[in-house]
Amino acid sequence: MIRKPFSVALPAALAVALAATAPAAAQDQVLNLYSARHYQTDEALYSDFTKQTGIKVNRIEAGDEALLERLRNEGTNSPADVLLLVDAARLWRAESEGLFQPVKSAILDKRIPLHLRSKDDGDGAKWFGFAVRARVIVYNKEQIDPKLVQNYEDLARPELKGKVCTRSGAHPYMLSLIGAMVEHMGEAKAEEWAKGVVANFARKPRGGDTDQIRAVATGECQVALSNSYYYVRLMKSDKPADRDVVSKVGLLWPNQGGTGTHVNVSGAGVAKHSPNREVAVRFLEYLASDSAQLHFSSASNEWPAAIGVKAANPELESLGQFKADELSLGAIGQAQPVAVRIIDRAGWR
Repeated sequence: MIRKPFSVALPAALAVALAATAPAAAQDQVLNLYSARHYQTDEALYSDFTKQTGIKVNRIEAGDEALLERLRNEGTNSPADVLLLVDAARLWRAESEGLFQPVKSAILDKRIPLHLRSKDDGDGAKWFGFAVRARVIVYNKEQIDPKLVQNYEDLARPELKGKVCTRSGAHPYMLSLIGAMVEHMGEAKAEEWAKGVVANFARKPRGGDTDQIRAVATGECQVALSNSYYYVRLMKSDKPADRDVVSKVGLLWPNQGGTGTHVNVSGAGVAKHSPNREVAVRFLEYLASDSAQLHFSSASNEWPAAIGVKAANPELESLGQFKADELSLGAIGQAQPVAVRIIDRAGWR
């Protein structure tokens, strides 16, 4: 029942009691986070947020699709305040299903570049990217001349027949890249390119990005695609087998003479039915802070998304500077239906 406000003066004892409970109420603030990031190192991120704000973080970690399905089923009763996903394709899907609400924040507007967030139709962006990774080409140093694979388009060259490994084209990382190709080349040329890549497969797509890097090192294939942080993980590993893989594999930034290397993000937005909206926005603003951005860099080997923040990760920095594609991730998301049709017709499964 909704009670109407009243202006009767509170008895002194009651006023004192309410004042005494106010700090406790502030301490009881919570943020309910649904996260598709499965990095143990993120625990320090959440602990730092709690230390700075006094707000407790309750979180559910699961795969992207599992989280989206949970939100669909919960509907208006969902306790989720923030949804954190790890790919533009997934962020766009959540946005297209109405699982985010718009956010107006001067802090986020100032710190997160336009191309690393969803389109703002006037009410605010629905999601923001907070950590950046690049989709790079890795190649076998002994078996491939890197001049052959300077661009994504080169993966369809006839000279590479039987030499290319990728994960499934249906994986969101691949769908985002194919979506970017659609935006740059148009659907017809992007499909022609996809069919050329499939014709060059050394084997059927399988495994994750680390599996592709290992396959290049062993010579099962000679060229592959990977997100940059998988490569850096191997660089930082204390396992001799991982260091051996890195010694045999070269990494290059595709399309440096043109559109630039495709980048993607871990990103988040305020859930549609968030019961703690102000806390949720505060958490997003925290993710854009220097301390959180440096955490993404050092702990999960991703580049800071915030303007002016430099990576604090020697191995990541050792990869050098590169020209990043500044195509809007929102546009890449909108190209997803076309990307799905392309992989079906090309047989990239």
